Amino acid sequence: MVRTVAHNIRAVKETGSDLDVADKTRDQALRERAQRVLPNGMYGHMAVRPRLPDAYPQFFERTSGCRMWDVDGNEYIDFICAYGPMIAGYGNERIRAAADAQRERLDMANGPPAALLEFAEKFTRQVSHADWAIFAKNGNDATTVCNMIARSRSTKRKILVCETAYHGSQPWANRMSRGTPPEEHVHYPTYRFNDIESVTAAADAASGDLAGIVVSTYRHDIPHTQELVDPAFARKVREICDAEGAALILDDVRGGLRLSLDASWSEFGIQPDLSAWGKAIANGEPLAGVVGGDHYREAAEKIFVTGSFWYQGAPFAAASETLDVLAETDAPRYMERLGQQFRDGLYEQAQRHGHGILQSGPPQMPMLQFEDDPDTKKGFAFCVNALRHGVYLHPWHNMFLSVAHTEADIEEALEGTEKAFAELA
Repeated sequence: MVRTVAHNIRAVKETGSDLDVADKTRDQALRERAQRVLPNGMYGHMAVRPRLPDAYPQFFERTSGCRMWDVDGNEYIDFICAYGPMIAGYGNERIRAAADAQRERLDMANGPPAALLEFAEKFTRQVSHADWAIFAKNGNDATTVCNMIARSRSTKRKILVCETAYHGSQPWANRMSRGTPPEEHVHYPTYRFNDIESVTAAADAASGDLAGIVVSTYRHDIPHTQELVDPAFARKVREICDAEGAALILDDVRGGLRLSLDASWSEFGIQPDLSAWGKAIANGEPLAGVVGGDHYREAAEKIFVTGSFWYQGAPFAAASETLDVLAETDAPRYMERLGQQFRDGLYEQAQRHGHGILQSGPPQMPMLQFEDDPDTKKGFAFCVNALRHGVYLHPWHNMFLSVAHTEADIEEALEGTEKAFAELA
């Protein structure tokens, strides 16, 4: 049973306008310490400030299954899953045991353990377009390596990317942040997702110098409403790449293993030349990968990419066990069913309480927004209410299901969201 103790929406003793030092929550005290040694108190996508209300905890104590406990003891049913990596459950016993056993034998050495090869064999058997694999640590690494291989094969420069799409925080993909000069994007023309005329025009403009097209499995760039891919658009991208001798690069970092146990466009009969994977493939152990077909093998052999920790053994053992766990549970369909259960419950509650909501994206990775809420004020308020009732949602980022969630967890979460809707003005 979720225990909901007030935390940042909390019972604290006030002395005038200041909180007594002795009555600060642990999260609050840690935030003050972090402010002194970390930029903005926290950096990147897990920084609460300024992206989320202060009610969200910044620091956590422990996790189990689909549940998290913050440093003040508040328990939450988690629908963010560490922003995607947790797909088989926090602390999944089988996966953790496999990783620990490999770590005890050999984790880091002057060369990798056989676990790397064993996972490469298993993963390339599972992904239908794959004949070889390169492994790294982050989705950033994987998408960048894909670009390098595409250029290695074609000796061309231009790679098309979708407007506002997220393929990592590295400079070539990052148009949102300071610190990236415009020159980083000279060879990265843009197109609009699901817009055949747009991608055709961009490809025509780069014709003769087009090395590849990077495309997400579906549109999940924040804070926009999510958009599933139009199969006609996917076919057009494949057609352009074939005509230009360019690589179709599928960014499956976010969707991989939740939409399909194969590459995510395989259901349309469309195979990429290269695909980038990350987040979920090792259930939280640090691992990312690139897989490709034999026609890109020589190009992959001619680039040089590496990292000090890319050959660590434990993540490969964890990843092999993760694939088994996901196959045994038919994970994409399981998460789709539970995600739809959650989505249906939220819709019914919103209707009953007189709130218009927008739910987009695949049920495995749902996004919840409110109608007529351009500043996300209502979305923030609803998610803060849900936090107070032990349900961790996100007001502007897609969420994630896992195979650790159960029907009972979904029903318990819906009890919390029912109260959150009832308290929403």
